[in-house]
Amino acid sequence: MKTADVRLILVAAFLALGIVSGALAQGQKTKMTIATGVDPSLGTFYVAKEAGYFDKHGLDVTLRTGPSGSAMVAFLVQNQVQAALGGELAGIQNFNLDPNVTVVASTVQMPRYFGVVARNVPTFDGLKGKKIGVSIGSASDVFWRAIVQKRGLNVKDYTIINVEPPEMLAALQRGNIDAFVAWEPWMTRTIEAVPGSKILLDNEGIIDPRAFLYINRGWATQNPEAAVAFMRALNDASQLLREKPDEAARIIAGYLKMEAPFTRELTRKVNFDLIMDQSALDALKAIEVQLKDSGKLAKPVDWDKFVYTEPLKKVLPAKVNYELAK
Repeated sequence: MKTADVRLILVAAFLALGIVSGALAQGQKTKMTIATGVDPSLGTFYVAKEAGYFDKHGLDVTLRTGPSGSAMVAFLVQNQVQAALGGELAGIQNFNLDPNVTVVASTVQMPRYFGVVARNVPTFDGLKGKKIGVSIGSASDVFWRAIVQKRGLNVKDYTIINVEPPEMLAALQRGNIDAFVAWEPWMTRTIEAVPGSKILLDNEGIIDPRAFLYINRGWATQNPEAAVAFMRALNDASQLLREKPDEAARIIAGYLKMEAPFTRELTRKVNFDLIMDQSALDALKAIEVQLKDSGKLAKPVDWDKFVYTEPLKKVLPAKVNYELAK
């Protein structure tokens, strides 16, 4: 081999070594893709991303958003995303499709965040014979079924139209539906934009909905340090949401392109907390019963496999407190 060739090889080797050493010195961030809907109550993800908490804990996170959190939970199947925020029904149904879709924690409670919005209908009783928009398979669906059960309604008295929340306002305006079942910010946005519209009923006393954190268990067990780092970032975000709500609302508003005062008005309606206690587990189990009663439960939930709190225990052991039925 010629001397010039040897020199070129050595130079290339040193350059490569320098690149590797630089990368190690800077620290390689674990890449993750997470997903949820467009909704201030799902702010734990937005704050963790925009406030830099994922970066702080060594994660390079891509956040995808869709029409609802529940719609995005399906992407956990086959590890298309590694974590998602969504409702109870979506978690249970997708776990029955793929056992790697597991629930880690409740992230928020929404005591008065859902409602039935109608146009030119004075009372809830006036909805008989009307077309009602419901986002099938989401928390909208869960709330509607809870209303039916609580009020003893005959479902044949109503025509249910499958509509995603972002489309409900326009559908109501066009007259494609007479009412819809949804959550904020779609309810307030509709009342502001559509003359004659009003909230006929909210979820208080009917159902106490939550958003849950779901993680792909296969990914988490293969990347335990990243899973714990992810929980630390979410805990930082959850603390900011509780302790500095005005600052958190501004972050959420910036991410969602919403007005900060309006966003803060909505976040006052919810309680952010990263927890898996008995009440959170009972909320999930209530949805299993609802699905079973409606004939939509593919198979009974294996709770030992569905509930996966190991990453949460490493960060917030005091927030894990529940018992599974024997």
